[in-house]
Amino acid sequence: MDNIKNTVNYIKESLAGSASTASKEANKNVAKDDNASLGTRAQAAGDAISDKFDEQKHNRQADVHKEAAKH
Repeated sequence: MDNIKNTVNYIKESLAGSASTASKEANKNVAKDDNASLGTRAQAAGDAISDKFDEQKHNRQADVHKEAAKH
């Protein structure tokens, strides 16, 4: 039963990490957009940094669940 829970948690964390990666990339593109206002670009840059932390957190958790599912 624990293996199933760890596998499900691995999948959930992997998907959350992928979503954070996509959001990070979108925010990076906005931050680089010369047509966007300075405030919008600054907000997008801050959001990209936050997304990067979320991405790393989810990927670490996915790795933990993946290893736990192996045992």
